[in-house]
Amino acid sequence: MARSRFSFTAEVWEHEGPAAWHFVSLPGDVADEIDATFGHRARGFGSQRVEVTIGGTRWSTSIFPDRKRGTYLLPVKKEVRAAEQLAAGVTATIDLAVIDK
Repeated sequence: MARSRFSFTAEVWEHEGPAAWHFVSLPGDVADEIDATFGHRARGFGSQRVEVTIGGTRWSTSIFPDRKRGTYLLPVKKEVRAAEQLAAGVTATIDLAVIDK
């Protein structure tokens, strides 16, 4: 049976550009398993709907494939970064569930 829940640690990084977008790059093995299991039902831009928990904060969002990095990117919005004291360069423990609908 394919997994739809994943736990991992990864570093928060800030996108270079005019906006202060922050992301986490999913580990390669997690991205590969999500793509193999759920890739056939990807939405616009290859995105996958997910529910994410970092610390005591849970939210729904989408992960997006990044061909340059060869993985999915998880956007980490400002409210989450503030609540969990995250900034670029900080490692976060992430629980991610692919919404299988």
